[in-house]
Order: sequence, then structure tokens, then C-alpha cells
Amino acid sequence: MRGASVEKIGLMTCMSFVIGSVIGAGIFVLPTTLAPLGPNALIAWFISAAGALCLAYSLGRLVDDEGAGIYAYIQRAFGPHIAFVAAWAFWCGIWTTNAILAVATVSALSRAFPMFGNPAWTYSLAIAGVCILTVVNALGIRLAGRLQSLTVAIKVLPLIAVVVILTGKLGGGASIEPLAPSSVTPGNIALAVTLTLFSLTGFENMTTPVGKVINPGRTIPLAIMCGTLIVAILYLSSSTSVALLMPVNQVVGSSAPYSDAIAGAWGEAAARVAALCIAVSAWGCLNAGTLAAGELVLAMANKGDLPRWLGQTRKNGTPVPAQIFCSALTILIVLLNSSKDLAGIYKFVILLATVGTLVMYLFGASAAYMKTSGLVRRMFIALGLVFALFAFWGSGAAALGWNVVLIAGGLAIRAIVRALSSRSPDGSSRPAAENPAALPESFS
Repeated sequence: MRGASVEKIGLMTCMSFVIGSVIGAGIFVLPTTLAPLGPNALIAWFISAAGALCLAYSLGRLVDDEGAGIYAYIQRAFGPHIAFVAAWAFWCGIWTTNAILAVATVSALSRAFPMFGNPAWTYSLAIAGVCILTVVNALGIRLAGRLQSLTVAIKVLPLIAVVVILTGKLGGGASIEPLAPSSVTPGNIALAVTLTLFSLTGFENMTTPVGKVINPGRTIPLAIMCGTLIVAILYLSSSTSVALLMPVNQVVGSSAPYSDAIAGAWGEAAARVAALCIAVSAWGCLNAGTLAAGELVLAMANKGDLPRWLGQTRKNGTPVPAQIFCSALTILIVLLNSSKDLAGIYKFVILLATVGTLVMYLFGASAAYMKTSGLVRRMFIALGLVFALFAFWGSGAAALGWNVVLIAGGLAIRAIVRALSSRSPDGSSRPAAENPAALPESFS
């Protein structure tokens, strides 16, 4: 909206969005799958951290002070069709992941409040959580940022707690549990890398609200790199701590390894507090996803790829119609997942979200490579590309096939929207992307 004052956020709030986007619910159950891999998991954390940082650097290179972000630079590098494919796949990955996070929030609460384990409670509260965060984001990015900063402060507590417990045991001379006696092999390391890499995704969400960030060309890349590095260190130290605090068979059989590790040292009351923190973690990640999903729809609508009404904003720049649209889709997935007959949709959602994000990684890093000069910088981006291709390979044919279908559907929707736009009553055949007056100040 021209002439309106668009709210903007600074470095610390951006970092909280990065950390909040990465730290969701997955890390708190990841030790269960990593424990049998023993020392392979330690090696994998270092490899995944390096790969994630290369990808984070690549995406950060796509942001400039003019307000252009991933969408605009992919379009400049590969044209509008590829840009739409990348944005559409990325967006689908976000709103489907939001459904998982909504349910995971309530599931974590069930440790402290067992009645929430009842499916009726679980899915009702999950939907309520989505609605609350939609309202928060509609009220403005500053309010959403304050909520994100608060949830980040809470969600790191269980991660720090297990490190403190292990440090105390080592300082007191107490014995620790050995890692699983798993052979260090390329196959085991590759499996562990696949598991750990996916837990480090989410930093890309910070590239969507470019026009709502102070000095985005400096702030966003710095926030992405620093936030990803902080999370990688937290993940490596806390996940390893859980493995050293509990016998391998207990970690493998635990549905809440962090809470169980804390309970073993500080009692069940502390474990319940940890469960509440984990719930806040998932909800904070959902908050970041709600922001990113709405901003991406706003960008696609302003490019003429989605209906124009999805590009409308309030005076403070918040894309309320886009946010409501995305949240409605998230709630639909939650409702589908509530049916026992459709329980398999949960696995589908995970595959969909993973590959959708990887599509954006590949095109985004490729655009960054074309934009960047200098051997060292290009080497970092090339490493990110190799890592994204490796993760693609690990995702499997089924996930790739479903995303091809989804992208085809998106292209069909885009074609219909553009055809209808060309027949608009005012006689204009130019899509919004080609009409600067149709774009709000916060987007190029």
C-alpha cells in the first residue's frame, strides 16, 4: 500500500526468527534415530553444519538493500517460470510443515497434561494454535517478532539443560554412557547426515520478509549465518549429551529423549517443564512458518502468479488475506491427519515439505552462484549446491514424484490466473509483476 508505514525489524529480531524457524520439534526426538549410529552421528553433525552454513551463505547472497530477495533473484537468473516453481515448492513445504508443527505442539504438551493426548483435544488445540498465530501475524511483524524472541528464549532451555547435566557429571567425575558401537562407514555417515541436515533447515524462512527488514542487504545474511551457526552448535552439543547421559537402548525406546534425560537427573517435575519448553519450541517454529507462508503468497500474488486479492495488505504491510489463506490450508492438513483412515498423510506431508524446500535450495544457490564473483565465495556456494543434491538423492523417488505432481498443479493455477488477468474488465493484459504501481513498497 503506497504511502503507508510498513513495520520493519532489526538484526536481533531477525536472528530470533532464524533460530525459531530451525529449532522446531524434530530435534527433540532426533536422538532416538541417531543413537544406534554412535560416532557416525558426531561426524554427521559437523558435515551437516558445514553444508547448512554453505546453503545459508548462498541464500543470504540473494538479498540486497533494494528489497529484492530469493523470488526476484531466481527470476532474474532463470526467468519467471523457474522462479514460480521454486517459490511454489518452497511455499507448499512451509504450510504443510506448519500442520505438523501445530500437532507437535499439543503432543509435547501431553507429557505435562496427559488429557491433551486425547485426539479430540490434540487436533482442536492444534487448530486453535494456528488461528492464534494467524491473528498475531496479522497484527504486524513487530508483534510476531516479539513473540518469536520470547519463544526462542524458552525453546533453547531443554537443549542447554542436557548440556549442563552432562557437564556436571563430567565435572563430578561420574561415569557416562558409551556411544553405540557402530562402525564408522560411508553408508552410516550418509544416513546420519540425511537425518541431521533436515533438522537444520528453516533458516530460509528469513529470506521472505525482505521489505520488512531494516538494511536487509546486511541484516538478513548476518542473521541467517549467525542464527544457523548458533543452532548447529546447540544441536551438536545437546544431541551428543543425550546420547552420553542415557544407555543406547533407553534412548532408542524413548518418545521424548530430552525430557527423559532431564528427568533422570532432576526429576519428573523438571521433565514436565522441559515438555512445556518443547511445546513452545514447536509453536515458535509455527509462528515463523506462518510469517513466511503469508509473505511468499504476497510475493507470488504481486508477480501476477496468484489472484490479486491475495496481494492485499493492511496499512502496516501485513498480508492478511494471504495469511488467512495459508492458515486455512494448514488447518485442512491437520483435519485430514486427524482421521485414522488417512494416517499415512503424515508421512506424505513430511516428504512434501522436505523436497519442496530442497527445490528452493537448488535454484536459490544456483542463482547465488551466478550472481557472485570471487573463487572463495563461489566455492562456498558450490559446496552448498553439492550438499543440496546429496539431500535430494536421499529423499527418494516417491517424494520427488509427489512434488512433480504438486508443481504441475501450481503451474496450472498460475496459467489460469494469468489468463483471467489478461481478460480483466479494465482491458489491461499486464500482470501485476509488470506493473510497478500494482506492487506495495515492501516488494520489488
